[in-house]
Amino acid sequence: MDIDQETTALIAASKVQGTEVYNSAGESLGSIHDLMIDKVSGNVAYAIMSFGGFLGIGNSYHPLPWSLLQYDTNKGGYVVNLDKSQLEGAPSYDVGVEPDWDDPEYETEIHDYYGVGPYWGAPRSTHPASPLP
Repeated sequence: MDIDQETTALIAASKVQGTEVYNSAGESLGSIHDLMIDKVSGNVAYAIMSFGGFLGIGNSYHPLPWSLLQYDTNKGGYVVNLDKSQLEGAPSYDVGVEPDWDDPEYETEIHDYYGVGPYWGAPRSTHPASPLP
């Protein structure tokens, strides 16, 4: 399979990058900048959405738990049940500034904000990337 192809069930990460993200009202919220993938399970943990700004200036990145996104074939993009005001107060980081992904509190803050369970599906201390107690 060519890296830029997709099937009915699979898509190359390079094709996900740049895909629009809409809210349930059909408004464009941003686009997928990148994906964060759990090294052990291989599951997508977060879609990093580029949000705000004008012509790439003033953009911020919002890690969205992958479980929030639903692909809509009619829109050709992902839909989340969020509005712009919810994203303005959401965990985010500026372009050129990486969050501390090794800090369990950062990921917990993301999941708590959106009210969804963590992708690792167990208490944080048993997640492979977290330090053992």
